[in-house]
Amino acid sequence: MTTSAAPAKAVDHLTPALWAESGRLLLRKALAEFSHERLLAPVPLAGEEGRYAVRSDDGRVEYRFAARVGALDHWRIEAGSITRHRDGRELALDALDFFVEFRDALGLSEQILPVYLEEISSTLASTAFKLAKEPVTSEELSKAGFQAIETGMTEGHPCFVANNGRLGFGSDEYRSYAPEAANPVRLVWLAAHRDRSTFTCGAGLDYDGFVRSELGQSTLDRFAQAMSERGLELDDFHLIPVHPWQWWNKLSVTFSAEIAQNRLVCLGHGDDAYLAQQSIRTFFNTSNPAKHYVKTALSVLNMGFMRGLSAAYMVATPAINDWLAGLIERDEVLSASGLSVIRERAAVGYRHESYEAATSKSSPYRKMLAALWRESPVADLEPGERLATMAALLHTDREGGSFAGALIARSGLEPAEWLRRYLDAYLTPLLHCFYAYELVFMPHGENVILVLDEQGVPKRAVFKDIAEEIAVMDPDAVLPPEVQRIRADVPEEMKTLSIFTDVFDCFFRFLGGILGSEGVMDEDTFWRTVAACVRDYQASRPELAERFARYDLFTEEFGRSCLNRLQLRNNQQMVDLEDPAGALQLIGTLQNPIARFAAAS
Repeated sequence: MTTSAAPAKAVDHLTPALWAESGRLLLRKALAEFSHERLLAPVPLAGEEGRYAVRSDDGRVEYRFAARVGALDHWRIEAGSITRHRDGRELALDALDFFVEFRDALGLSEQILPVYLEEISSTLASTAFKLAKEPVTSEELSKAGFQAIETGMTEGHPCFVANNGRLGFGSDEYRSYAPEAANPVRLVWLAAHRDRSTFTCGAGLDYDGFVRSELGQSTLDRFAQAMSERGLELDDFHLIPVHPWQWWNKLSVTFSAEIAQNRLVCLGHGDDAYLAQQSIRTFFNTSNPAKHYVKTALSVLNMGFMRGLSAAYMVATPAINDWLAGLIERDEVLSASGLSVIRERAAVGYRHESYEAATSKSSPYRKMLAALWRESPVADLEPGERLATMAALLHTDREGGSFAGALIARSGLEPAEWLRRYLDAYLTPLLHCFYAYELVFMPHGENVILVLDEQGVPKRAVFKDIAEEIAVMDPDAVLPPEVQRIRADVPEEMKTLSIFTDVFDCFFRFLGGILGSEGVMDEDTFWRTVAACVRDYQASRPELAERFARYDLFTEEFGRSCLNRLQLRNNQQMVDLEDPAGALQLIGTLQNPIARFAAAS
């Protein structure tokens, strides 16, 4: 029985105990990340070493907590230590009250605050749902399969406080489509008339052969028969996979004119079962894991953006992926590192002429109907290799045990040696792409898949989400005409933030903190190992010495880029995708944790 047939079942995870625990965990993160971004300024409590306090906008409410402050101003707060006080008496914690109490400090406008509270409520409900599930230890998860790890993540983006908003999903839809729900999904297929749709594919592919390999001849025959019964020819249309939520909540209404005039025809569900990935709108084929991922448009608001897909952007997607794959294959450093990309091999989009005439090119109305197919990493695995999303390295279980710590223990290696193996697989290719080509990625945990050996040691990295997430910052780079879209005009002084912010501050800060809290590796060892990886790479490429000096990764400090400030300012579209560098919120500086390890010790 579905929860839509039993309304109370849809919210049976929302109990007082689970809500309280969810709220405490979210407050821990809010206090830590808002302090990191200097939205809050904790003051030490007199006579209480290691304890701090922050006061509300009106000064009447005080939050007290125990914390240790590490490299990169990383606040490691003990969730159980947080208390709330007003006028001399202790109050129960309430996460929603917190954002109202600090609305001015956080810069939450009257327009943004209620929507942000809705995102916080959804994030809390998601946490409660995860807490209601049967607990799985990190040690158990470290031995699990790729999709069990993918659906076992509990936190989401490490920096953003409201990181599971997913505004648009109802409770029943959440249980059907959220990755942590781990329910199989069958995609809806539409036939889109070729007068309004565009299909592009990578080298060696064509439309007919590609859709036949993805859908199978029997499904294509079924779709052709359905079209014939309407007096239509399937050959006059492109097939587009659609998220079921998108069909029921957007396309069947917003694109009703196209449906009524047979420019769009709904053919029903496909046969293959899929699982939603951490990115929520990307699906892994569980019926045939060697088949492509499918990424769909999904008009829900999540973490600062409506998660649509631009039909116009889809046109160049396969060509950009082929270009990058060719560069990696030709480059000796990248090929030696084992780096690979799972290419977005084909893309399709539908252009609604009326909405295009009425909107700018960044409008969500232009991003409602498109899809792409991305290679599966499963087909390239060697015997004994297995996969894990890199986001899992930041996962901790109910008892505080970390996935990364479990892998290290399982490997039998010294923690610093395991870390160096990981850095060689992940950081070295990022450094080389930056210095050799001024090519940068968005290499956060969800965008990277690690290939592990049988002992849990990283062997190589697989990058994904290529066409929308890479940029070439070199103004003199020679790019093919179809790849020009990835050229980005970035000021010289901001280029190194692609490493300092995206890698050091937004990932290593958390990984180092987790390993330190668990007693696996102290902070100095962590950053000394990172520094050694950078030094060894630079020593191996003396021909790039001038670039190493110009873009110095051992500089004493770098700009503090604040992601939550972007979302708090505009949670509908926190960054102008046409000018991402211009949208950054840089507040002061951070001390570079590898600066003191510039020379080998």
